[in-house]
Amino acid sequence: MDLKQPQSSNLSLGFSSHLSAVAPPKRSQMADDSISFQIDSSFRDHSHPVPSVPLQLMERQTAEVKEKDAGESRNEEKDVEEIRILGHSMCLKRKRDTDSVSMTSPLSNGFRVPNSSEHQQGLEMRKNAVRAWGNQSLRLADPDVFEIMEKEKLRQFKGIELIASENFVCKAVMEALGSHLTNKYSEGMPGARYYGGNQFIDEIETLCCERALAAFGLDPENWGVNVQPYSCTSANFAVYTGLLLPGDRIMGLDTPSGGNTSHGYYLPNGRKVSGASIFFESLPYKVNPQTGYVDYNKLEERAFDFRPKILICGGSSYPREWDYARFRQIADKCGAVLLCDMAQISGLVAAKVCDSPFDYCDIVTATTHKSLRGPRGGIIFYRKGSKPRKRGMLLNQGDGCDKYDFEEKINFAVFPALQGGPHNNHIAGLAIALKQVATPEYKSYMQQVKKNAHALGAALLRRNCRLVTGGTDNHLIIWDLRNLGLTGKNFEMICELCHITLNKVMIFDDNGTITPGGVRIGTSAMTTRGCLEPDFETIADILLKAAQIASSVQREHGKLSKTFSKGIENNKDVIELRALVESFASQFAMPGFDV
Repeated sequence: MDLKQPQSSNLSLGFSSHLSAVAPPKRSQMADDSISFQIDSSFRDHSHPVPSVPLQLMERQTAEVKEKDAGESRNEEKDVEEIRILGHSMCLKRKRDTDSVSMTSPLSNGFRVPNSSEHQQGLEMRKNAVRAWGNQSLRLADPDVFEIMEKEKLRQFKGIELIASENFVCKAVMEALGSHLTNKYSEGMPGARYYGGNQFIDEIETLCCERALAAFGLDPENWGVNVQPYSCTSANFAVYTGLLLPGDRIMGLDTPSGGNTSHGYYLPNGRKVSGASIFFESLPYKVNPQTGYVDYNKLEERAFDFRPKILICGGSSYPREWDYARFRQIADKCGAVLLCDMAQISGLVAAKVCDSPFDYCDIVTATTHKSLRGPRGGIIFYRKGSKPRKRGMLLNQGDGCDKYDFEEKINFAVFPALQGGPHNNHIAGLAIALKQVATPEYKSYMQQVKKNAHALGAALLRRNCRLVTGGTDNHLIIWDLRNLGLTGKNFEMICELCHITLNKVMIFDDNGTITPGGVRIGTSAMTTRGCLEPDFETIADILLKAAQIASSVQREHGKLSKTFSKGIENNKDVIELRALVESFASQFAMPGFDV
């Protein structure tokens, strides 16, 4: 049947943006004009001999051409057998000596099915094209990125890593992070995904959750866990989002006192720094300026006045134990949910070398890449089941419910409220790390981390340095540089040039964030590389040498960053100390890769 269309009409067959919509013709328009179709050249496999002539609605043919075609058709009628399939007429053309068998129909004019040899040849060409793009090594695919990554690898190997928030993962975790799991989209929870094909992803996430509970000795009947958060900040915000309304109140440790900005923080000028303070009302509690310890009496007084709905314990730069029992008492009196952010100390908690928040807290969040030595991400533990009773009264009685209802609220806040699909490669890497956390070797590792922190702190104290709180109960120390006349920023700058990485922090009575007066030092990463107490004695000497260089440059050029930076350019002392650091650090192994 011929379809009559305007001569300017043009029809291409394809998909998506390649499909041109043409309105169906009315019966009155159907005449004797012929119609032919063409595959868009962008869809052609050039290994197939498909014509590249544009398929369009053709203009009315001349009588001579029609007569010629009619003659040819009559000659071919003997070779064509008409059959009907599901009521539709189809024509099977018998094979000639020069042709392959082909199926033709009123809508297949001009098409030819390739023979098996042509099909195999085209398939191989497509396979090779995919392999050429998809199987290249990073070195070949992107030499620029590869070169930068190699420089970073060398920096890690030759440097002394003292940032308390960093660690080195094993090769197995790296393999999981760089695996095919990154290909899969898995929005939702195990057994309730938005996409199909997640049966094995579900197995990995379920295994990861089981290992997370086992690593911290938690009963699955009383505790649940979500391993999808992208970071601990994301985990904390998911807790706020799930349990609070915008404008509700939270209370955490003040950032200059060692708290984390994700617990809420305002600059001295009133500017809101974190989303926690933007969307919720936050009021901090502080440490005692003389001792550096949390002032629990003032904390209790402020909590009674402020009445937060979530009370937060835990911080980024607090080197002492937390009195979880006292926090529980305060939270119950003011009707607050008790949240612990154990991001810094999660590995010590798992190894049972510091106090555990799980005996007292309702919700516990953590990062997975610090002392846990896993991939970068976050995790949320939450109570479930019946609430405990004390003297006939429900703990956390403010909500009037005898069962915890955190699970659904928190899971919904993680997804779909705040995040998209989970990073399956991260979750697999976390499962691997959590398996290691449950081993005796990991407990020995965390014991050594703590011993090394004590050794480093004692070595600095013997060299007349000042530490906030006078020492440490965990893996980090806070070195107060103000008695040396130094700022944390300038000291960090000197250390960076000498291939020592640590970070400046605010001391609890500093005025603002511009010139923090101290540095935070952690022992997890270098303990992972095999350092013991005598090695941290050497590190203490190196740090003191860096402080002496910083003092010398500062006396000559001043404290301002511009002038200080000029004073350390091509500084002979800096160059000598850098060589010493590289020589020292290169003695130790680097997990995950060889240099």
